[in-house]
Amino acid sequence: MIALVAEGWSLEVDAAEYSAVGAGSYHWVVTERDGGRRFVTVDDLDSKPWLKDKPESLFEGLRRAYQTAIALRDSGLGFVVGPITTASGEALRRVGQRFTIALFPFVDGQTGRFGEYDKAGRVAVVKMLAQLHQASPAVASAAGSAGLGLPGRRQIEAGLQELDQQWLGGPFSEPARQVLAGRSSYVAELLALADRLAAEVRGRGSSWVITHGEPHAANVMRTGESRLLVVWDTVALAPPERDLWLVLGDDHDEATIYADATGHEVDKAALDFFRLTWDLKDLATYLDVLRAPHRDNEDTARALQGVKNCVASRDRWGALLD
Repeated sequence: MIALVAEGWSLEVDAAEYSAVGAGSYHWVVTERDGGRRFVTVDDLDSKPWLKDKPESLFEGLRRAYQTAIALRDSGLGFVVGPITTASGEALRRVGQRFTIALFPFVDGQTGRFGEYDKAGRVAVVKMLAQLHQASPAVASAAGSAGLGLPGRRQIEAGLQELDQQWLGGPFSEPARQVLAGRSSYVAELLALADRLAAEVRGRGSSWVITHGEPHAANVMRTGESRLLVVWDTVALAPPERDLWLVLGDDHDEATIYADATGHEVDKAALDFFRLTWDLKDLATYLDVLRAPHRDNEDTARALQGVKNCVASRDRWGALLD
């Protein structure tokens, strides 16, 4: 790690300490000889299917996302924790076929936990998102598009098509197949609902903006009285609701704050679409893990429970399905 950082960023690094935070990436805190610290992220391209499906496409998608974050930060958005460019001006470097490495400022702060925004946190993040979305003209030509497709659809449909044959990947493959078989008609309904909601959103013809993609509390760092947005690998052009569904409360106060700041009235169909695609993306990820070769461990046990949770009931989507 020290050699990779020294070579790419021309830094004199004395130590590197692994930091077990986040998911889908690997992180280290490196200490320079003058005592300064930086944060290193090594991304596993195989764990980022939303960036496309081939290694070169995945790398280009991540490069574009990180370059967009840099442009947003340089445009004056101080809450964007974007990468530090290499000595040759790159946003990240390739490490073999599968991995990339990027260097970020070290932020001495505290992240939240997914789903645990308090009122003050919701308001603060909605205001940040309003600024982010209004900065779209500065990066629109360089940013990628999230589209209105369903990430993971291929994995879900493959599972549905193979319910009449034994799944042999590992100890949780058959239990996962049995869970999905018992709820297959419900899952098929959810796929159809995602298509219908996507058509509604597409038909609105609303302007797309630059979105973070995952502005949940675990991707917001609190440092003093300030809040910063981290983890920019999902940044892309999309309807504003791609971000807003994760932040808005039930009392509509934050939606009003956002509308006053941007002039955009929140679209409920778009909120439902992005909330549903999040659920289905999770299901696809769990099925992908459990249909593949695997062992009995904490991660695979959690994946099986995730499948059960994703198809547990119609409570969340029943009103839209009936």
